[in-house]
Amino acid sequence: MQLKSTHVLMCGALCALSTGAFAQSSVTLYGIVDTGIEFVSHANAKGDHVFRMPAVTGEFPSRWGLRGNEDLGGGYSAVFTLESGFNLRDGSSGQGGRLFGRQAFVGIKSPYGTLAFGRQYTMTYLAVLGADIIGPDIYGMGSLDAYVPNARADNSVTYLGSYKGFTLGAGYSFGRDAAGTGNSPGQGTCAGSVPGHPTECRDWSVMLKYDSQYFGAAASYEEQRGGATAAANFFDGVAPTPLINAADKDARTQLSAYAQYGGAKLGAGWIGRRVVTDSPAVPNVRSNLFFMGVSYMVTPAFLLDGEVFRIINSDHDTRATMGTLRTTYLLSKRSSVYAQAAYLANSTKARYSVSGGGGGTTPAAGVGQTGVMVGVKHLF
Repeated sequence: MQLKSTHVLMCGALCALSTGAFAQSSVTLYGIVDTGIEFVSHANAKGDHVFRMPAVTGEFPSRWGLRGNEDLGGGYSAVFTLESGFNLRDGSSGQGGRLFGRQAFVGIKSPYGTLAFGRQYTMTYLAVLGADIIGPDIYGMGSLDAYVPNARADNSVTYLGSYKGFTLGAGYSFGRDAAGTGNSPGQGTCAGSVPGHPTECRDWSVMLKYDSQYFGAAASYEEQRGGATAAANFFDGVAPTPLINAADKDARTQLSAYAQYGGAKLGAGWIGRRVVTDSPAVPNVRSNLFFMGVSYMVTPAFLLDGEVFRIINSDHDTRATMGTLRTTYLLSKRSSVYAQAAYLANSTKARYSVSGGGGGTTPAAGVGQTGVMVGVKHLF
């Protein structure tokens, strides 16, 4: 009898401890489901137009995820995020078919910042969020530089720390494309972590930003190293630059700022890109991307926003200007409908596409494009 009583007491104590531990933990299921119908003019070299349901994005790329937090005491907590992108028109996984291709990391959060390990956004993506009004929209910055809204790296160690409005961020990847499936658009594949080649396929980035109630500013730098099958695509119709050596670099520098008051917000910035190769036979290439946007909450349920982009690539003799106007009507806190339109003007040799919705709409050189989309979005 005494043994049984002791057994019962031990089980009760373990259950109490288990219940207490679970009471300090939380896991959240979240996501975005977003799609619609798109029209793109001059969607091929013949000048044909197309109506379609885009694969990649509308106002936002569709995704679902799990986010967890466990209080460890003393201001420390264990955190994780598993986030999966998917293409709503056919149900396929995004990011090269990865299950958790958007994010997959675990880390420790403390009063001194968060240290995390896994597949994560680089500082290029995080730094531009405040000033880029349109964001990862189908007619956003990704139409001119598809890497920026997809700036992620495998095998990453990151640090983010904030103090009195300032945020310092840094990330280092031992091999930015471990799966070898094409980590982000235009990069080719670069698995990395190769014995004897410590810099091959490496990625590192840093960020410093300041956010307040009425304004903010950010700066970032990211450098990607080459590998046997890596590349640097400028998305202008010119063949990608091969980055076959570990000494080859694809670097982006970003400066941006925003101001907001009431229901209005203004954002602007610049991203300078520099591709430098170790081979005299492969020319170096530079580009400059400028953007400025504004948003205004006309009523609590009606948002109007727009952005203008300008990219200049003198080495390729390609340039483009794109303007986007978007309206969003909130049906509820979680559901909305939207309509948007954009026009992209290419220079004589450029073949940028107005639509970042999954490719397949590249015009003839020098031809402009119009994109129009109506869609519906639900958050959960």
